[in-house]
Amino acid sequence: MIKRAKIEDAGELANLAIQMWMDNNLEDLTEEFCKLVMNKEAACFIKYVDGKPIGFAQCQLRHDYVEGTKSSPVGYLEGIFVSEGYRKKGYAAELLSECEKWAKEKGCSEFASDCELDNDESMRFHMAVGFAETNRVICFRKELK
Repeated sequence: MIKRAKIEDAGELANLAIQMWMDNNLEDLTEEFCKLVMNKEAACFIKYVDGKPIGFAQCQLRHDYVEGTKSSPVGYLEGIFVSEGYRKKGYAAELLSECEKWAKEKGCSEFASDCELDNDESMRFHMAVGFAETNRVICFRKELK
C-alpha cells in the first residue's frame, strides 16, 4: 500500500529519510516534513509492506528553470528511498508513479530529478524507470575574504 503522507506521518517520513540523508538529524527532518506535507506544491508518499513503512518519495513543483525541461512548473523528485531488504521489488517505481500522477494533477507535462555524479545506484534506478540524462555538472564554491 502507498499513501500520501499527512502531518501525522512526518515522524515516519523522517525515520526513513534519515537513512538516506545521514548528515541531517531526526528533529530537523521531522520539522521539514511537517512543512512539506502542508505545502500545496509538495507531496510525500509512503510505501507500506505488511503495515510497516519501508520507503518514501518526496516531490515538489519547481517553477524556476529545471535543466533539460521546456515547461513550468515541472514536477521534481526531491528524494526517494526504500529500506534495505525491500529493494529490487519495484517499490521505488511504485512511489515514483505516485509522484508522477500527483505532478500531472498539478498541470505538469514534465517530471525531472537529479543525483550525485558518483551515485551509481540512483543513476541505474533513474534510467530503469524512464528518465533520460540531460546534463552533468560539477559545482564549485570559494569563500570570499
